[in-house]
Amino acid sequence: MIAKRERIEARFLPEVKRMAERAALLNGITLTDYLAKLVCEDAPKTLKFHNEITLSNQQFDNFLQVCEDEASYELSDEIKQAASRLDKEGF
Repeated sequence: MIAKRERIEARFLPEVKRMAERAALLNGITLTDYLAKLVCEDAPKTLKFHNEITLSNQQFDNFLQVCEDEASYELSDEIKQAASRLDKEGF
């Protein structure tokens, strides 16, 4: 089964378009395939960067301590609102 394709419209400066067309030609692919390749290479890195948190061992230990002692902390209204928004987004 062939996957359905969707259209994306974009406007580029003429020099950017020419550069992309030349790069696609040198790779032996269409401009559409070239742009799709760039998105497929870059988007996962961008999404990973914005969806993952890297903690040092000390930061992780501090996080665990706060989680274990959660009953002793009163959450601010801002934190409660942020948590509610994340719940609505499916996190």
